[in-house]
Amino acid sequence: MQIAQKPDTARLMRLATYASVLTAIILILAKLVAWFITDSVSILATLLDSTLDVLASVVNLIAVRHALQPADQEHRFGHGKAEALAGMGQAMFIVGSAGFLLLQGVGRLFHPQAEMHGMEVGVSVMVFSMFATLLLLSFQKYVIKHTQSTAIKADALHYKTDLLVNGSVIVALLLAFYGWTQFDALFAIGIALFILYSAWTIVKESIDLLMDHELPDEERDKIQAVILKHSETQGFHDLRTRRSGTMVFIQLHLELDASLTLAAAHSIADEVECELAALFSEAEVIIHEDPVSVDSELIV
Repeated sequence: MQIAQKPDTARLMRLATYASVLTAIILILAKLVAWFITDSVSILATLLDSTLDVLASVVNLIAVRHALQPADQEHRFGHGKAEALAGMGQAMFIVGSAGFLLLQGVGRLFHPQAEMHGMEVGVSVMVFSMFATLLLLSFQKYVIKHTQSTAIKADALHYKTDLLVNGSVIVALLLAFYGWTQFDALFAIGIALFILYSAWTIVKESIDLLMDHELPDEERDKIQAVILKHSETQGFHDLRTRRSGTMVFIQLHLELDASLTLAAAHSIADEVECELAALFSEAEVIIHEDPVSVDSELIV
């Protein structure tokens, strides 16, 4: 049994990718001006990060459009794993930017900037960047709540790190303005290391999706509770779950009274399928009915 994708899910995911690309482009233009004026390596760090945000967001946009396509003859399980591939692509962009920032930060640490210019412009741009990022994150949070999209989660995680990055740049600019110019380089190095950490988080989730990792224990517990709640259910075994994009796949053997007719057993299985599918925005549930025996045991 498959629950069709809700139209709002596709619309929200597309809007989230468009908003991400537009936000990144606006931030690039603002940070480019700030970097020319201040020559700050920490602002260069955020400029490069925003530039890669555009590339990553475009990859996301293409992947989401592909992932939302319905199943076809060549892809019977749909195209959801395109989101995981987008997450891997984002991670590669992020690692590349982190490596560049480390080189720039170490170079500036040994050859510090003599004087900070245009500090007011730099701080103003960073404050604006944080405000724009917060607006985007608020919308992405709403979309993730309604779609559970892996690609949007990866994009949101990247922008969450941007908040911390922009905040740290403000501190670095203020310290450099008062004579502690080495902090500009130190903050750039710290930002690069933090970006590497965020890249690993995205890679791990993408690998889990590509390798058909089981759903989290809390979601499996909800599935178990729904199955056992039905008055006619004797138990279940061989529960298998996975996620592909926004789609959740659930398979299990449902243990039913052996004296039930085929029609009655099928009706009970349909009821359990509907209740399981209701746990997720999009789900495909496959249940095999097994006649219960005295030596049957519950396997979760």
